[in-house]
Amino acid sequence: MRTIDVGPNALSVSEISLGCMRIDQLEPSAVDKLISASIDVGINFFDHADIYGKGKCEEVFAASVKRLGLKRDSLILQSKCGIRQDVVTFDFSKKHILASVDGILKRLQVDYLDVLLLHRPDALMEPHEVAEAFGNLLASGKVRNFGVSNQNPTLMELLQRALPMKLLFNQLQLSVAFTPLIDGNIHMNNKDDAAVMRDGGALDYCQLKGITVQAWSPFQFGFFEGAFLGNAKFPELNKVIDRIASDHKVTNTAIAVAWISRHPARIQTILGTTTPQRVLDSAQSQSFQLTREQWYEIYRAAGNVLP
Repeated sequence: MRTIDVGPNALSVSEISLGCMRIDQLEPSAVDKLISASIDVGINFFDHADIYGKGKCEEVFAASVKRLGLKRDSLILQSKCGIRQDVVTFDFSKKHILASVDGILKRLQVDYLDVLLLHRPDALMEPHEVAEAFGNLLASGKVRNFGVSNQNPTLMELLQRALPMKLLFNQLQLSVAFTPLIDGNIHMNNKDDAAVMRDGGALDYCQLKGITVQAWSPFQFGFFEGAFLGNAKFPELNKVIDRIASDHKVTNTAIAVAWISRHPARIQTILGTTTPQRVLDSAQSQSFQLTREQWYEIYRAAGNVLP
């Protein structure tokens, strides 16, 4: 498993991470198999959020770690906060962040988080409040590294100006069949719809600032609309992916992950799977690199047009 060195302390994270959003739906033995499969292929990074399963996913993960006898220092644990579960709102207040982290640590049965992300933008964010919360968490040893999720460069700059530490991650949606992060640059100075840069150049900004992008929903074609692999809605894309997979003697899943990994930004892919085989198939992406010609062929097969 390739690793990415993140931040001034060179936190070494696996290029592929396991997202734990739905593990509360599994039987304990199935959770153990999923986590074991991840460890076996070299995944050391596990992504959580306090809203996943209303907190139960973190509890389920902690129970599995205990059954498997995994050591805390062998795992890099990330969780997210900022989406309120009691009311429909976002909340980056100091009070909410601190309370959320205490809950996360209790459910995960650990003393610290390796990474905390702010989950979705809060329109009422007060940067100085976030800075106070982050400073408190760092000083107390409860959180070691920080980042955001689904934020554009301006919001990140606004927050970073107030922070005593560097933001290290931004978790953004990206897949072969969902490419707004990439389209705007390719169609720059054109009048077509793809030229609209809806994210403010987030991918380039993160690369420029040394911020690691985490790609969520790497197999989805919309906002949880379904997977594109093997989907009849994407005949040309699957035809091309299957052919390239055959050429590399890997699965179509490996090609989908390799397409993300090929970008020079060194993107970390977050697998939101509950299937050990999907983890194993994804890990095949580590054995090769797509050529530039293959990358663009896949991009075009997804329905994208080069100007």
